[in-house]
Amino acid sequence: MAASKKNQTINDQIIISKYMDYVLEQDHYPNSVYKFCKDNKIKEEEFYSFFGSLDNVDNAIWSTFFINAMTAMNNNDEYGAFSNRDKLLTFFYTFFEILTLNRSYVLFALNRYSMPIENLKQLKDLRVHIKDFAGQLIKEGNEDKSFKITKNPLSVYAEGTWLQFLFILKFWKEDSSPGFEKTDIAIEKSVNTIFDLFDNTPLNNVLDFGKFLWKEKIKWN
Repeated sequence: MAASKKNQTINDQIIISKYMDYVLEQDHYPNSVYKFCKDNKIKEEEFYSFFGSLDNVDNAIWSTFFINAMTAMNNNDEYGAFSNRDKLLTFFYTFFEILTLNRSYVLFALNRYSMPIENLKQLKDLRVHIKDFAGQLIKEGNEDKSFKITKNPLSVYAEGTWLQFLFILKFWKEDSSPGFEKTDIAIEKSVNTIFDLFDNTPLNNVLDFGKFLWKEKIKWN
């Protein structure tokens, strides 16, 4: 067993796992690739065969969360028959379940810097993934619309989905409800609002969602 562990083949997922453990156990980020590799008994050339820098690992962690969520959804035989609304709901529910499983690391990562904008840099690749996913859903929805005037601009709604994700992420960070049940409510109301806008029937759910956000904003303050 000892020999097997010593000769363990290094790959990107092993590096990511060791990196997350390092951050939580040391209560700080590694100061250099050299330090990280030395403490984890990884050769530097092995690290650089997968990542060009520690910043690349930060971004890859969030991409891995996304990939794991998509894999879980696509492994569900019923997912392909879902409406686009239910696909987005399923994505957010699944993604935030994964974040909850890694909550200690995620909260640490999102509070790394005092300037919020600096903490968002690690989400650069995730932003591309989410906008691509949303764009595909919007494209599919537009194919069902007969007239050009009723079709929705892909880039606008894709960016809107990303902003929606950032709102839910902030909400989840602050959520102290049992089982993060209020985050589930926020996901449901926000997705229904987005799709009501998408389907040009926004009024009731937009007002409902607005009331919900206002109540939660008061609680935050």
